[in-house]
Amino acid sequence: MSEELIIELAYLPEEGKAYSGELDHKVFGLPDNDAKPLGGLEYDLYVQRFDDELILRGYLAAPFNFKCVRTNKFFKKTIILEEVGIGIEIVGGSVNATEHLREELLINFPAYPRCDEGDDPEECELDERYLALDKPVEDSVTDAPPSKSDDRWSALDGFNQFKDNN
Repeated sequence: MSEELIIELAYLPEEGKAYSGELDHKVFGLPDNDAKPLGGLEYDLYVQRFDDELILRGYLAAPFNFKCVRTNKFFKKTIILEEVGIGIEIVGGSVNATEHLREELLINFPAYPRCDEGDDPEECELDERYLALDKPVEDSVTDAPPSKSDDRWSALDGFNQFKDNN
């Protein structure tokens, strides 16, 4: 498993060349509170040069651990791009395609990951306790208890000169 996909233009035939392999999961570099990669970035690409641009076409995939927006449970979802097309401007004798592959996969993350859309779909039901604001008044859900700490903002209620007296 390599950490970069570097394409040496001197060894790239005019008709193009196939590249396949897997990049280390470290290429994602995601923050701690984001999805967690469960494996490397798998690629199967055909690379061709057109003037001052390199075109990569093919397949990308990587498994991730997402947190469901409804249930707060973690679930596995593999991001698979069957027909990706990436254009990279050529500025030297070699092209590092790693960042381009990484970005292509990351922009295909689900905006609102749900466990019913994972590799092993699970029932994705929102806990009714979180719906208290949407419930009608006559239901049995009670309001949250008042805070035990001092409420410093309530001191502002005593300043009558700031109130409109219309």
